[in-house]
Amino acid sequence: MKIPENANVIDWPTSILWFDEDGILCAISKKVPEQTLEEAKESMLDFERLTGGKKVCMLIDITNSSPTSKEMRDYSAAELPKITKALAMISTSALGKMIANLFFGLKPPPYPTKMFSNEKDAKEWLKQYL
Repeated sequence: MKIPENANVIDWPTSILWFDEDGILCAISKKVPEQTLEEAKESMLDFERLTGGKKVCMLIDITNSSPTSKEMRDYSAAELPKITKALAMISTSALGKMIANLFFGLKPPPYPTKMFSNEKDAKEWLKQYL
């Protein structure tokens, strides 16, 4: 995924985020160690402030994501439905795809989720949920 030149970029410890011209929240995961649960809770509060408490469509490049613990997967599964309309994920790595399939395969989320290999197809799919 490429960050547009005119994007208002938000640089967080675990990812780089911006809203695209359609209002889709785009993120590129950074190659960093897994957050602690307390850090994840703080990130969720930051996220809620960023979105104004509204649900958003998200496009996340998880190519560089690290595996997560069961505790973090459970926390995410409980919190993400509060802020997510639909989620498209992109990964060019086998590990990234495996992590996503593991995360969402064990407990399918209550919002539409789909894996893609490119940004264009992912955005087209997400637009139906805007």
